[in-house]
Amino acid sequence: MYERIKNVFRIIHNSKQWQKENYNQLKELEWAHIYHDSIRGKKWLEEMPLNVGRWAGNYAFFYILNRVLTQHKPKSIIEFGLGESSKFISVFIENYLKNSKHLIIEHSQEWANAFKADFNLSVNSKIRVHNLVKRQVKGVEINAYSNLEEIAGQKFDLYIIDGPFVSKNFSRYDILDLAKKLTSNDDFIIIFDDYQRHGEQQTVKDLLELFRQNNIIVYEAIYSGNKSLAVLATAKYKYATSY
Repeated sequence: MYERIKNVFRIIHNSKQWQKENYNQLKELEWAHIYHDSIRGKKWLEEMPLNVGRWAGNYAFFYILNRVLTQHKPKSIIEFGLGESSKFISVFIENYLKNSKHLIIEHSQEWANAFKADFNLSVNSKIRVHNLVKRQVKGVEINAYSNLEEIAGQKFDLYIIDGPFVSKNFSRYDILDLAKKLTSNDDFIIIFDDYQRHGEQQTVKDLLELFRQNNIIVYEAIYSGNKSLAVLATAKYKYATSY
């Protein structure tokens, strides 16, 4: 009898999990249509080869990124993690945001070399390699970028957090080092990819608490498909949380 009851609960659990995955897939298909509608008329985006999903951002991510770049025209952009979104932003700068600056933080020189051999970044897009290291956050070990204090004093209009490699807890916590320099006089947008994961949720929670302590009012939204992303924005950019 006990084994039968366990099997029933297992079937219920698996059914709920399947329904959730199916729902997320349907949302992702919807985001794909929304994304493709949003780039109509931008021939330079329509013709650009772009690998969406898996390690790269999903359609929700690229839709939000397109809207943010189009509507808010950030002059200074920092991106944690070199990849498809780097191409996307670089092409945007070449064709639409010609005066914007784009700094990419990447942990692998090998990947940076392979990327540059395959894709020509805008002259306004720069890659800086900061090796992967381990650091302690609240008693747990996480992946982090080395020597990030070299740029910790700089401020940006747009922060895109999609690196380094995931940590089980407090994942991609380096953004806190940059956020500590922000004040209530600064305006910014933070796009935090892979928010469906526990470690990323912990980091966003700590970000929001840091802003609360520093009297920085931010608006927030979660966009979900196969993966999720969190968007945090100050009042100047608050519409980025309602796209």
